[in-house]
Amino acid sequence: MMPRPGDLPMIVAVTAGLGLLIALAGIWLMWRLRARSIGVMLAVVVVVAVTATLAGVVAIITKMFIEGPAKDFVLSVVAVGGLVGLGVAFVLARRVVGESRRLVQAVRAAPFVAPRGLPAELQTIANTLEEAYARERALEGARRELVAWVSHDLRTPLAGMRAMAEALEDGVVSDPATVARYHRQIKLEVERLSAMVDDLFELSRIHAGALRLSRARIGLADLLADTMAGAEPLARAKGVVLTAEASAAVPVEADAGALGRALGNLVVNAIRHTPSDRTVVLRAEVDAAGMACLSVTDCCGGIPEEDLPRVFEVAFRGEAARTPTADGGAGLGLAIAQGIVEAHDGVIDVVNDGPGCRFEIRLPLVGG
Repeated sequence: MMPRPGDLPMIVAVTAGLGLLIALAGIWLMWRLRARSIGVMLAVVVVVAVTATLAGVVAIITKMFIEGPAKDFVLSVVAVGGLVGLGVAFVLARRVVGESRRLVQAVRAAPFVAPRGLPAELQTIANTLEEAYARERALEGARRELVAWVSHDLRTPLAGMRAMAEALEDGVVSDPATVARYHRQIKLEVERLSAMVDDLFELSRIHAGALRLSRARIGLADLLADTMAGAEPLARAKGVVLTAEASAAVPVEADAGALGRALGNLVVNAIRHTPSDRTVVLRAEVDAAGMACLSVTDCCGGIPEEDLPRVFEVAFRGEAARTPTADGGAGLGLAIAQGIVEAHDGVIDVVNDGPGCRFEIRLPLVGG
């Protein structure tokens, strides 16, 4: 019996209902098998699709819309289609599983190198893992070097303090002038160690993403004035001339304390590397790109071009990047400054400029 035009809604309703039931059963089965192989998942998808099609065909045949040889022909075509689908799914599943295992083996190998020729999604994962492993190796190397450097920088003042403390305790030195000098030196070393610990703590907070900023609208001219006041004693003791130039209004949204520390680190670094009777210039302005720009220009003699990209690295031992001195901390000032600036959604850079170099901090400008 041929279907009548009025039977179409009933056919659609029956096939849709059966398809929905089978789809729900397939989703439930995939959820139960969610921890199994991708091949099993693909097989379930194919079985659900074939079963839904076969159920609709059987329902139509049951209503006698198809009879005789035509019924057998339709059922055969559906069955063959299902087998073909299962075969294709099996081949695809074997490839996906095989490539997944190849990726797992590459991850377990050391060092990790992303295999090539993977399916697009797996290749993206492999490339991302390769980049992550490279960053991890670089960070691990930096941590080892940092521990070695800090251990050396801690050992020197501690050895001196121990020797002076033992001399005082054993009465080796007794004249008031020497005792007073030892006390002053011990106090100086304690302050140096305290500054070193503060730097390490701040850097660890930055790397852990635990730096908390209290942002407010501030003017960079005021920030320059505060930084100048704090750095003036060091500049005077070194014989360096410290000057500032600021535009009338350069407002930004920033944590004044944190940003002041970043700028102060740059200024202290510039003063230490500038010879006596030379000048360090601080500027606050709006650059051509419409960004607020803080710059510190010194007379350090410049930085080798090959070292410029590494100046802010924690593990970089270059003269301009990490210079532990008797009046400083762990020599991590530039790395800390970079972390603070980036936490403000800004960028920090350094370029050679004339007789020295220029450190620049760029921050989003706040509109009036």
